[in-house]
Amino acid sequence: MPSSSTTTFISKCTIYPDQKSSLTTLKLSVSDLPMLSCQYIQKGVLLSYPPYSFDDLITFLKRSLSTALSFFPALAGRLSTDTDGHVHIVCNDAGIYFIQAKARHLFINNVLSPSDVPDCFKGFFAFDKMLSYSGHSNPLAAVQVTELADGVFIGCTVNHAVTDGTSLWHFFNTFAEICKGAKKISNSPDFSRDTIFNSPAVLKFPIGGPKLTFSGNEPLRERIFHFSSEAILKLKYRANNGNLSCEPAEILGKQCNDSWKVVNGGDLSKDFLKNKTVEISSFQSLCAQLWRSVTRARNLSPSKTTTFRMAVNCRHRLEPRLHPYYFGNAIQSIPTMAPIGELLSHNLHWGAELLHKNVVAYDDGTVRKGIADWEREPRLFPLGNFDGASITMGSSPRFPMYNNDFGWGQPLAIRSGRANKFDGKISAFPGREGKGSVDLEIVLAPATMDGLEMDGEFMQYVSTSV
Repeated sequence: MPSSSTTTFISKCTIYPDQKSSLTTLKLSVSDLPMLSCQYIQKGVLLSYPPYSFDDLITFLKRSLSTALSFFPALAGRLSTDTDGHVHIVCNDAGIYFIQAKARHLFINNVLSPSDVPDCFKGFFAFDKMLSYSGHSNPLAAVQVTELADGVFIGCTVNHAVTDGTSLWHFFNTFAEICKGAKKISNSPDFSRDTIFNSPAVLKFPIGGPKLTFSGNEPLRERIFHFSSEAILKLKYRANNGNLSCEPAEILGKQCNDSWKVVNGGDLSKDFLKNKTVEISSFQSLCAQLWRSVTRARNLSPSKTTTFRMAVNCRHRLEPRLHPYYFGNAIQSIPTMAPIGELLSHNLHWGAELLHKNVVAYDDGTVRKGIADWEREPRLFPLGNFDGASITMGSSPRFPMYNNDFGWGQPLAIRSGRANKFDGKISAFPGREGKGSVDLEIVLAPATMDGLEMDGEFMQYVSTSV
């Protein structure tokens, strides 16, 4: 496949909010500050070609983006550090970049058909390799629109110290909604800063700002693995049934989500699980299988400890809850550790139960303890795989990625750029067909990816076509 260098850049301009901001400054929270050493988030949607000229599309997108920024004035601001060392978003309506590009030699089938994600996607995003701390002197967001031969890719890049995944997709959805013609947006962001995440603690930086916490230069392979709702249901059944490796034929083909469905008038938990309580979720089951298979593919010492790190949304875990559209970072990281020998010698249920117990235990008290620990020792988020045995799960199959209909249909695929990728970085996306299906964007060292692709326990759940 052609490399990212084959993307031709046509123009760049600054888009300003169409209304002046009523906000002045927003202080970065204890969940925002650690992300200043992370790269800007890069997420985008692949769409079929619009039913009108590309020039008209650019006009519509610019106008809609300007309107969307008036609802999200923080994204049109800049970072500023005051004399006490606190970092703020100054909502000064300075605007964001809008970039027009073309790669008309590329067709949709070309970029979606290879097993590995082609390098061309790296050229579809702005602010490549830029750290979030750079928001002191650069826009906090950028939108790049790249014209393909038979499609268009809209890439959205946002400062990770300003937004998490929830806020990013809220903005992206709003942008699409306005472009589609909405007179009123569905959900307004909440910019309150009177939450438990607000803190007087100061995070000190070296002169010149923080550095990237992983090398960013190692050879990597990146691939999208698709799991149908049927495959997820099989995994969930297996994770909740200990040594049982087979599932009743009656449950196959049924819709899968985080609670068992009633089928033919019977409750699956009673009919098939012999009165066992189903606790382990679909996603935890998938994560457990991934953990086992990647760890096995790495061929490390059984005595070494492996860690599965999962980002969790704290908005609904706090008491009282944060607003569901609280704008900013409201995430923490759950590490689950196990000796490699233990993880691989037991069945899927063993690892899945470890993950499940950690997620369930992550309540209001745990969130508050994490905040207190950080305040005692303010630090940047150590993104990376420092011991060669870790996996970091980001994003979420619950994010409304396929709601980004700009007026002519839902996206054909979701893809990301180069940002924040290292051996063991996984991102979860919803499958395009919905119904509980999941796509995993898996980034691994080449030898580990080769091993994963030969792991029959994992690959039996992967769909050969989406």
